[in-house]
Amino acid sequence: MSVEPTTRAAAAAGTVDLGDLTVNRLGFGAMRITGKGVWGEPSDREEAKRVLRRAVELGVNLIDTANSYGPEVSENLIAETLHPYPEGLVVATKGGLTRPGPGEWRRDARPEALREALEGSLRRLRVDRIDVYQLHSVDATVPLEESLGALAELQGEGKIRHIGLSNVDPRQLAQARAVVDVVSVQNRYNLGDRHSESVIEASEREGIAFLPWFPLNVGALATAGGKLAEVAASHRATQAQVALAWLLRRSPAIAPIPGTSSVEHLEENVGAAALELTDAEFADLSHSAGAGL
Repeated sequence: MSVEPTTRAAAAAGTVDLGDLTVNRLGFGAMRITGKGVWGEPSDREEAKRVLRRAVELGVNLIDTANSYGPEVSENLIAETLHPYPEGLVVATKGGLTRPGPGEWRRDARPEALREALEGSLRRLRVDRIDVYQLHSVDATVPLEESLGALAELQGEGKIRHIGLSNVDPRQLAQARAVVDVVSVQNRYNLGDRHSESVIEASEREGIAFLPWFPLNVGALATAGGKLAEVAASHRATQAQVALAWLLRRSPAIAPIPGTSSVEHLEENVGAAALELTDAEFADLSHSAGAGL
């Protein structure tokens, strides 16, 4: 059994600001509406489109994607399904990673490459300006200031509304904030992997939204009869819902973006917005995750 979502259910988790944009704290990551290995078309294109439509029906108003998802497939599907976009829907995308082939991810954050990536995303998403454009990864061969300088130029041209970052450490976040206004950071973070704690703390302190990717990984906590299973059973919820509820409780800056290619799993994920952990449950899960139990 799981906590069932109702219409506009995503709003139950509250909101977070992305600059002058306000979104519900439970968003949707559109990486999984592509083929196996995030490559090519999805196995069930119509189901992927149903997922996108259902997400909006449930009150999700932040959809996160990237030009490298497919590549290009995710952005094309979002536009095909949802354009013209409902009022208040924020579609965030990313540039800076390329896909030479299935299973391959290559950094390319040269200014000219980012401009080309941004222009492609504008065409595919059928918009004149990207609400939130994120540097997908820092490129060790390109000074971060140069990559962000290119995004600042594109922002000045009216093609980017707000700038975000992905896969950065606290030093890189501080370095970036000296060049541009940063509204969001997207790092891997979940109940089983908490290496970005210091980035969350910096984000909360600076009023920056933190969008954890891979939010449903629970690591060793997924054992039968363990603390996670115990908490899930007490709420008549799934372990995935508890993992999302833990993220929402962890910091008001956190806005999880779980992804799926299934309407059933989407509804399960969004149902987590209404799940409230007790202080003891949150503390026990935090301790268990920290101890690797």
